[in-house]
Amino acid sequence: MSQVFDERQCVLGEGPLWHPERQQLFWFDILSKQLLTREDGTPKSWQFDEYVSAAGWVSRNELLIASASKLFRFDLESGASVNLCDLEADNPVTRSNDGRADPMGGFWIGTMGIHAETSAGAIYRYHKGELRKLFGGITISNSICFSPDARTAYFADTERQSIRRVALDEEGWPASEPALFVDLGADDLNPDGSVVDGEGCLWNAQWGAGRLARYAPDGTFLQRISVPAVQVTCPSFGGSDFRTLFMTTAAEGLNGEADGKTYMTEAPVPGRAEHRVRL
Repeated sequence: MSQVFDERQCVLGEGPLWHPERQQLFWFDILSKQLLTREDGTPKSWQFDEYVSAAGWVSRNELLIASASKLFRFDLESGASVNLCDLEADNPVTRSNDGRADPMGGFWIGTMGIHAETSAGAIYRYHKGELRKLFGGITISNSICFSPDARTAYFADTERQSIRRVALDEEGWPASEPALFVDLGADDLNPDGSVVDGEGCLWNAQWGAGRLARYAPDGTFLQRISVPAVQVTCPSFGGSDFRTLFMTTAAEGLNGEADGKTYMTEAPVPGRAEHRVRL
């Protein structure tokens, strides 16, 4: 059963990241422009001047963070930041959304319209100092995650109610056209963030359904975990043994006591450590 990990009600909680060296969870409230965490049981946050949405870990004290207009390094101890590259900085319509580090040390990041404008977003990969656009025409980018063998990437356009997969080459770049992984349209489910467990199964947060759903590598539905909040946004494995599933949620448009809080539950199978971003 899911229980509350953090009581703060995020307007749009997203991007949970378990830092394996710090043994600490970080996540975002996109619409409040905040990075959040807990240190020794005490809530802590950092305020930014634009939307921030996703991160990867670079070192014990540094994260790579995606904002509405750039990717930047952020020092957790000093609060200093160093810009790495622009991210649609010349497009005021869009912001970053879902993102995750890949097995090769690259960082995938999706963009979307601030008001979910149709097809305004895209998915990019930042690798060895280069930001390359991979896929365009995305309305709500989500579900970026990777298979344990590093040969498959997953992503979703929530608006299309489906999750896609794409083969990767040895450098981690797409080696095929995206193909359908799971079609959720028949059940009217909306795929949000995802993460892959140690067995190669994908856990998907389903916005509006109050649940996580687990799918086998062939796309077969396996099981679900109920979450008290309706708008579940993204899961992340953490804890010393990666048997804890953390889940961010969103209170946007709702006023329930459970909405927007960050939850945790014991996972039936262990996850894996998030990959380090190699700059």
